[in-house]
Amino acid sequence: MEKLINDFSFGLFFWQILLFVGLVLLLRKFAWKPILDAVNSREEGIKNALESAEEARKEMQNLQSDNERILNEARAQRDGMLKEAKELKENIIAEAKAEAQAEADKVVAQAQATIASEKKAAIAEVKTQVAGLSIEIAEKIVRKELSDNGKQLELVESMLGEVTLN
Repeated sequence: MEKLINDFSFGLFFWQILLFVGLVLLLRKFAWKPILDAVNSREEGIKNALESAEEARKEMQNLQSDNERILNEARAQRDGMLKEAKELKENIIAEAKAEAQAEADKVVAQAQATIASEKKAAIAEVKTQVAGLSIEIAEKIVRKELSDNGKQLELVESMLGEVTLN
């Protein structure tokens, strides 16, 4: 250090200070100002990006709440449509059952009417056959009974005895 003090020169010191001040001024004008401007613009860009991100986050929250609301409305609408469809289905089924019951009652009534008319026709036919058979049997019996004259007279007298005059 002693050597530095012995070799010290004011002229050299002056020129070094002058160059240093000139260098600082040049750096300030051409380097520091663009560097500081770049740093400031970068800071502004980051600040703008953070503000944009915050706005995007708020907008995303709004969109999510809108989506939730729309989803709830869609669910309510779907539930309403399902309820209407269920009621419509139940009404259609009830109407179909009523129509089927009415048709079944009509078919049963027709079948009963057909059965009754066929029963009457069968009874009439049986009566006709029974009457025909009865007449044939009576005819055969009468022929057999009336083949003899004594029996004929006896039959006429018994019938006359049964008949009373009024």
